[in-house]
Amino acid sequence: MSPRGRPSRAAVYARFESAAHDLKRLGGLPSPAEAAGIWDDIWHLEAHNSTALEGNTLILREVQVLLDTGRAVGAKELKDYLEVTGYADAAKWVYTQAHSAHDWHSSDLVTVTEIRHVHAVAMTAVWDVAPHPEADPREGPGSFRRHDIQPFGGGMTPPPWTQVPSHIQRWVRDATELGQHAAAGSLPARELPLRLARLHCAFETIHPFLDGNGRAGRLLLNLLLARLGWPPAIIFKRSRDRYLDALDRADHGDDGPLAELIARSVLDNLQRLVVPNIAGPARLVPLQSLAGPAISYPALRQAATRGRLAAEIGSDGLWRSNQHAVDAYLANRHQRRPRAEPPADR
Repeated sequence: MSPRGRPSRAAVYARFESAAHDLKRLGGLPSPAEAAGIWDDIWHLEAHNSTALEGNTLILREVQVLLDTGRAVGAKELKDYLEVTGYADAAKWVYTQAHSAHDWHSSDLVTVTEIRHVHAVAMTAVWDVAPHPEADPREGPGSFRRHDIQPFGGGMTPPPWTQVPSHIQRWVRDATELGQHAAAGSLPARELPLRLARLHCAFETIHPFLDGNGRAGRLLLNLLLARLGWPPAIIFKRSRDRYLDALDRADHGDDGPLAELIARSVLDNLQRLVVPNIAGPARLVPLQSLAGPAISYPALRQAATRGRLAAEIGSDGLWRSNQHAVDAYLANRHQRRPRAEPPADR
């Protein structure tokens, strides 16, 4: 059962399917070149949170300064800065795959070469100063492990290192099959999070590299999403325990919690960062998409509830408004005025 006020898993999947129709109707995601500000926000958040899941100590503001200016602020260990810059470089490459024809691209949704490439980009900088203590020269960034991994606490046991290449080949085939079904329209959008959860869990179970498998797995999940036309999933550091528990449950055959976590994360990016910029200032979008430095989501919701902001509530329980209505509210919020009419979706 979902916590009170939190949409059920079925409702999340229904919203995911509805979002797929909206994306198709609106022409898909804006490219990083067309909407640099949106993608930069996603980039900062992903680089911060995905590395923080693994113990990185940089706070979001330090990550933003590091990525935007190249300056290391704060007094953290060198490896922490290099973890973030390496991950950010890999994420930037992943984002280009949503819209760019690239030398790496083939008929497959992902290739073994790309798996190695993502890991190498993410890990090389930090590996140069803090390599895995048990690594031999053949196990560096982009190279599969040549060690067996002890079983993890939840009981998950990665395959022997000699079987890693065959397991990765099978993973690539499964990912490509997913891409083929999606391209053919034979995969309902509401089923996509479940299929992605299975792939993500399978990659982490294979554990193909000696180190950096969590970071590489999340980057590859976002590579699949990008090529399927979706924004990235960001697993926030505050959700670390829930994420690890969901991975453990998926490893024991219950993919639902991980699929729900992925779906919620993708929808969050879509609603807050992407949809308003695709839709334009006159189109109705979820209220949380319109929050920003000038006004928070709770303040917008309060204004909508009181009738001070032109907004309407849908059958799914979400308040919706548009940028024109928010601009009008901000310009006049300190004035006494009549109750607002619902905004027109032009």
